[in-house]
Amino acid sequence: MKLLIAIPALNEEASIESIIERTLAARQEIIARSPVTEVTITVVSDGSTDRTVELARGYEPQIRLIVFEANRGYGAAIKEAWRQSDADLLSFLDADGTCDPNFFADLCIALEREKADVVLGCRLHPGSKMPLIRRLGNFIFATLLTVFSSRRVRDTASGMRVVRRSCLPRLMPLPNGLHFTPAMSARAMLSEDIRIIEMDMPYHEREGESKLRVAEDGLRFLRVILNTAFLYRPSRPFGLLGLGCLTAAGAVMVSPLSFYLRHDEVLEWMIYRFIVSHLLGISGCLFLCAGYLCTRLVKISLSVPPPRRSLYRLLDGFFASSLFWMVPTAFAVGGGILVLPSFLELVATGSTYEHWSRFIAMSFFLSVSIVLGVTKAIGFVIDLMGEKLEFLRGRAPDNTMAP
Repeated sequence: MKLLIAIPALNEEASIESIIERTLAARQEIIARSPVTEVTITVVSDGSTDRTVELARGYEPQIRLIVFEANRGYGAAIKEAWRQSDADLLSFLDADGTCDPNFFADLCIALEREKADVVLGCRLHPGSKMPLIRRLGNFIFATLLTVFSSRRVRDTASGMRVVRRSCLPRLMPLPNGLHFTPAMSARAMLSEDIRIIEMDMPYHEREGESKLRVAEDGLRFLRVILNTAFLYRPSRPFGLLGLGCLTAAGAVMVSPLSFYLRHDEVLEWMIYRFIVSHLLGISGCLFLCAGYLCTRLVKISLSVPPPRRSLYRLLDGFFASSLFWMVPTAFAVGGGILVLPSFLELVATGSTYEHWSRFIAMSFFLSVSIVLGVTKAIGFVIDLMGEKLEFLRGRAPDNTMAP
């Protein structure tokens, strides 16, 4: 089993020699302690303008050196090293001296023992030297991904990890910049068929100036996590928004409903709560239905199965039920009953004096009925699209029928 260690480097003249020497020295321990039988090392200079390339050349042919004349990005450097290798296990290591190359032995052992696809070194532990602001950022990103995926990884942006080549097509495409690592973590955590694990690893102060810009790169990390969540598991973010809106709608109406049950009366000031609750309730239904439909689209277009236990499964069972149409019909009838006396009064006398609360409730019930009906109709169109895509995927290029 062959392991490639890629070392992306941008102006790392202060640490490049040290990390190359430490990685070369670690090869023997990695082979002795892990299932790995061969270790190759590739250094990628990502547009360095200092002496990084000059110093790295001194270690050829013990290492392979790839030189980007212009900066392409941290992720681009790693991907190019991986592309030019035939190794079974692909890894990378930051060139700043913060990580111990000997730890690759532990990562490879864990990868095989746990039958994992991705294993990363976790820097978030009591002995780590990571700055507080970066600890906080990693905690936020990890928590966000855990909410979206129901899987736990503490250090989503770790700069030391091992990946099986066989799972690479399921992780790609990955970005070229520093958000390469959180993007990989997000893809792995949100994919049902990729197993990702982590291990606490030694982590020290970096040598030289950090390339990470906390605010700018933090926003980029956040964006890639959200993009991945909406691409691979849209039912989770939409579902959380939907349930949040429905919960808020119910909370807003607690006081008016409690007062009505005690006094059989609705006061004028409660109109604001009725309107806000109406808006939140409809928004919640729209978010839930959007998550359901987007997950259907992901399923048929990317062939990504939905999570085994998820809100989508419940919604799918609801919309697929033979009794589905009873629900929007009940909402429509209920809304109509609320204002039926007013309508009859209007027909008989030409005017109506029904309380406004009935019309707001009627509007909510009818809106829910319409949203459910439209969602069912769009789902029918998606079914037709799925059948067409299955036909196109199964048809050979030259298997065309003449008229």
